[in-house]
Amino acid sequence: MPSPPASVCILRLSALGDATHVVPVVRTLQRHRPDIAITWIIGKAEAAMLKGLEGVEFVVFDKKSGWPGLKQLRATLAGRRFDALLQMQLAFRANVLSTLVRADRRIGYDAARSKEGHGLVVNERILPGGHHVLDAFGQFAEALGCPQDRVEWRLPVPDEAHDWASAQLPGETPTLLVSPCSSHRLRNWRAERYAAVASQALARGWRVVLCGGPSALEREVGDAILAAMTGRERVLDLIGKDTFKRFLALCGRASILLGPDSGPVHMANAMGCRVIALHACTDAERSGPYSDRRWSPNRYAEAAERFLRKPATALPWGKRVEFEGVMDLIGIDEVVERFEACAADLGA
Repeated sequence: MPSPPASVCILRLSALGDATHVVPVVRTLQRHRPDIAITWIIGKAEAAMLKGLEGVEFVVFDKKSGWPGLKQLRATLAGRRFDALLQMQLAFRANVLSTLVRADRRIGYDAARSKEGHGLVVNERILPGGHHVLDAFGQFAEALGCPQDRVEWRLPVPDEAHDWASAQLPGETPTLLVSPCSSHRLRNWRAERYAAVASQALARGWRVVLCGGPSALEREVGDAILAAMTGRERVLDLIGKDTFKRFLALCGRASILLGPDSGPVHMANAMGCRVIALHACTDAERSGPYSDRRWSPNRYAEAAERFLRKPATALPWGKRVEFEGVMDLIGIDEVVERFEACAADLGA
């Protein structure tokens, strides 16, 4: 097994959930080689979420910056050379950006997962294996002689964020966070279905909190959930009112988060919150909450058969089944049952 390098460049721009999955790789490298120098080329939002991650130099690339952003990245990396590049993103843009990184070892995905010119920009490949995204990422650490023998996040959350979250969620009341929107619209569940689950939580004496960013879609969905709810006057509406760090702190105080396959479910999981993630467009076994997927409905196999006329096992790794109506495969009763079972397991 090769010796761990002294300097590593990680290239993983997005998305929020995948950025949380890279953090255990960082922790693994640091455990095996405490003096390792880690540079991470990362997206703007992801860098904001992970600001303060110790021992990591972030080089931020804004995907919206176009040619000026590319020139700035080239200038930032000029004259630098790394012992290894971990090319952890398969998208064509990321493959192009990786050519700006000078590294002796250029490690990418195995041939079965490679696409969009990925094989042209790497000179080594990870071993096959690891169906879940986080386990696949762990293969990159393995390639550097650093087995990912445990998974740890320890995401940096400042005191200000913890204080804000404590003010929003005082005491020990069991709390359900509802984060209803993914940036992939077809992954989103119907508002009235979220409302039914949230109403059930309120009926059990739980505190219910709506979370989300400041976009018009998130406000629209939040309003639709509230309009369909029983007891909506008791719901804490924080849509558009938090930050990435404050959301992480909320997750650290909450009991369960309910939402589609999206960044917030992985942020919550990394903070130790239970997660009910709704999967039909994507496979929960590949991209579900890593720590515990017992509570997450997974209709991916059914979606593959119905919309693609293929068994899920015949689809490429990471294939999405994003069609109108696919999330309707997940029923209200199933999610309420998962919530009740999770609440019972928590003793709440």
